[in-house]
Amino acid sequence: FMRFLRPALLCLLAATALPAAFAQTIDYDRLDQRLTRLAADEDMVGLAVAVIEDGEIRFAKGYGYTAIGGAPVTDETVFRWASLSKGVAASQIAILAGQARLNLSDTVAKFSTSLRLPGGGETRATLEDVLSHRLGIVSNAYDTTLEDGRDPARIRESLRGLKPICAIGECHTYQNVAFDAVAEVVEQVTQSKYADAIDASLFKPLGMVTASIGRVGLEASPSWARPYAKREKDAGPPRPKTVNDDYYRVPAAGGVNGSIRDLALYARAQMGLVPDVLSDTALEMMQTPRIYTSREQSGLSRRYKGHMRDARYALGWRVYKYGDAGTRVVGHRGAVEGYRSLILFDPERDTGVVALWNSSSRLPVGIEFEVMDMAYNLPPQDWMELDTGAAAGGN
Repeated sequence: FMRFLRPALLCLLAATALPAAFAQTIDYDRLDQRLTRLAADEDMVGLAVAVIEDGEIRFAKGYGYTAIGGAPVTDETVFRWASLSKGVAASQIAILAGQARLNLSDTVAKFSTSLRLPGGGETRATLEDVLSHRLGIVSNAYDTTLEDGRDPARIRESLRGLKPICAIGECHTYQNVAFDAVAEVVEQVTQSKYADAIDASLFKPLGMVTASIGRVGLEASPSWARPYAKREKDAGPPRPKTVNDDYYRVPAAGGVNGSIRDLALYARAQMGLVPDVLSDTALEMMQTPRIYTSREQSGLSRRYKGHMRDARYALGWRVYKYGDAGTRVVGHRGAVEGYRSLILFDPERDTGVVALWNSSSRLPVGIEFEVMDMAYNLPPQDWMELDTGAAAGGN
């Protein structure tokens, strides 16, 4: 609703003081101080965070370093987006659906994909089922063989040998290799490489100048963050990892790279602020929940006191009810081989937060709660665990 009022509001605000209802609620000085402390934690290397408030990018900043002993992170430093790539894939499918070039109800078998499911399930599973992880097979099916270097198309073919754990469409089981059948669909429909289709439909129209798909794009960036990780109980700083092609070979599931500035531009489009690229119809298609995700909710309840409830999966996106008021928010998180990422936003208030970091630390996940609590004028809590736990010297 707010996005339709924005032109009139801008004219009004030019002549009058900012009304209290639209006053800035996020304390950026406090946020900067908190993020500076977080970046100094021994489990961190580099971090980039951006905040969109009332539709505008009000904050975008880098902390720490691209590598231990390396250059500082800036708002143009490129990281891997990991599973935030799934929302990119869903956006491309929604765009093609809006052009009447495919339908969400189309079965996988309608396209020349390599995905085969138990009992010929590819003749029943739809694009909607793929994008919402409702294929009825075990979670993360055969990801380890992808990491062993096996061809993803061959892995998708071999999924037919699995034992179903539910009927297609009836349960949520998160996938990477199977999800990447979407990339094959996009290539068939557009008659172009997946990376080229995404570049033409999303990256270029949104002005995402650092965004790319694939390892070459990451490593060719003028400033890019190197990956680091450590075992949970290891002492000392994170250890460097080598960038490999494992999950780049399933680009719809985990192939996107980009800076925090470009992730913020992408977030604005997901809020409905660039309708020429992502229409309201496309956003409704993507962001309407399809299935409850009990495993996700269990983790949130355990670690974050149920601050986000009713966790559901849409198409490449997660949808929650936030805080006691149960406000609808949309987001996703990602993790791949020394990189982690998050996005969370309120599409009605055009407000949200994005973050990228190059270590395996879980502490930055608290950023989304601290920012959104500020946006909703909720009492501050130490979601980043700066005063408790590992960041304060504990374990």
